[in-house]
Amino acid sequence: MTDVFGDGRHQRLREEVRGFALREVRPRVSMMERRRRVDHDLSRLIAEQGWIGVTVDRDHGGMGLGHLAKTIIIEELSRVSGAMGAMVQASQLGVAKILHFGDEAQRAAWLPEVTAGRCLPTIAVTEYGSGGHVLGMDSTAVRDGDEYVLNGRKVFVGNSHVGDLHGVVVRTGPGTKGLSAFLVESDRPGLSLGRYEGTLGLHGFSFGELVFEDCRVPAANMLGGEGDGLAVAYSSSVLYGRANLAAVALGIHRALVEESSDYASRLRRYGRPLCEVPSVKLKLGRMQSRLMMATLSLYHAVSLLDRGLPCDHELINAKFVNVEFALDTARDAMEIHAARGLCTDLPIERFLRDAHHIFAPAGTGDVQLLRLGEAALGTDKGQWSERLADRVRASPESLTSVR
Repeated sequence: MTDVFGDGRHQRLREEVRGFALREVRPRVSMMERRRRVDHDLSRLIAEQGWIGVTVDRDHGGMGLGHLAKTIIIEELSRVSGAMGAMVQASQLGVAKILHFGDEAQRAAWLPEVTAGRCLPTIAVTEYGSGGHVLGMDSTAVRDGDEYVLNGRKVFVGNSHVGDLHGVVVRTGPGTKGLSAFLVESDRPGLSLGRYEGTLGLHGFSFGELVFEDCRVPAANMLGGEGDGLAVAYSSSVLYGRANLAAVALGIHRALVEESSDYASRLRRYGRPLCEVPSVKLKLGRMQSRLMMATLSLYHAVSLLDRGLPCDHELINAKFVNVEFALDTARDAMEIHAARGLCTDLPIERFLRDAHHIFAPAGTGDVQLLRLGEAALGTDKGQWSERLADRVRASPESLTSVR
């Protein structure tokens, strides 16, 4: 189905990532599940493949293949390990802020490091006290000569404990124009990591806490201008975050369908394969239907993004559809496996746990529906895909028309 959205390069990329995931990632999954700790080595190994720079132009060392290729990479990794798919999606989300708002010096300094796998970037916006209400944040940056002094805490930061360069949004003044964004190196004095706690799923991935205590950052590390922080946060979330998370959900969803179909074909009940029991076949049919619709919604959205066309609403819908459908399919998969699905020697319970992690980031399902409601009413405030089309459009040589 996805072939109509790409060409031979995309198919070769899919085969490359799938082979790597089966060869290098799958053997480590059980260990990550047992240890429940951040897997630094595997994160670095994946970064060294150059995939974090898939949307970075070739002048800065990237692959220059755009968002469709990015989706393929995240989906294929997530099909084997939601944790490592999440690691890549979070890193590429960290790339977005530099591509969208970095000046030429910042792009020249950091993008080649990212594409070479020597730098894993993050974006740090969320705080305990404000959650998804970005304007409610309390962390501050105060100007002091040629530096800003940062104080506060950021939580649920993807790649918190493996990241090398954090894109941090903090308050520099009052109101909607009072947020600014900075690039903060992980080894900068005054920045520390909170203790990483275990979570429900995505074992091997880190999304922890950054603590800023009189952390001094050069004014030259500001992304955009003072007051651009809200735009940095929102544009990164809409144009990269929603599609990236949808790709993680899609990879998990595809694995759920494949594992359940294989299990139901092998297991026998009532003298025949379980898949021939009508209620089971109906569940598999619903799962397949959801997977097909979820795939189309995401691949259509990122194809529009690659072409520089307005597509915020499609990206929002792709995140909503992929997460909701993956969760629905996870429940059906558990019912097909029955008590066997609870056992940790099968991956179904891991897929279920991992899928729940994709619900809240970049907005819960209710947030996505509110934005889509505004689209229906014509009251939305414009589209980031239109405002930043020149920064998100794929290079002409990488574009492939729908066949």
